[in-house]
Amino acid sequence: MGKKIVTFGEIMLRLSSPANTRFIQSDTFDVVYGGGEANVAVSCANYGHEAYFVTKLPKHEIGQSAVNALRKYGVRTDFIARGGNRVGIYYLESGVSMRP
Repeated sequence: MGKKIVTFGEIMLRLSSPANTRFIQSDTFDVVYGGGEANVAVSCANYGHEAYFVTKLPKHEIGQSAVNALRKYGVRTDFIARGGNRVGIYYLESGVSMRP
């Protein structure tokens, strides 16, 4: 095992329209969790380091989904505090070439 690495930050919920569609064309959203520090923790875990992510997340289904997303990539979540009601969220509409 590599070094122990600890990152501190906010994990964000990204909602994006699937397959390069516009929001107005889509009935569903793709869900991805990320953020600068969370992404670094995932990368470090992928390189074989013992990576920890420290933050606070609500104790509800969306908060648990964020924790599960980190665990899926091998990030240790031992130091994630639980409480509050909100998770940071942003929307991404991917661009493609010229649209009419």
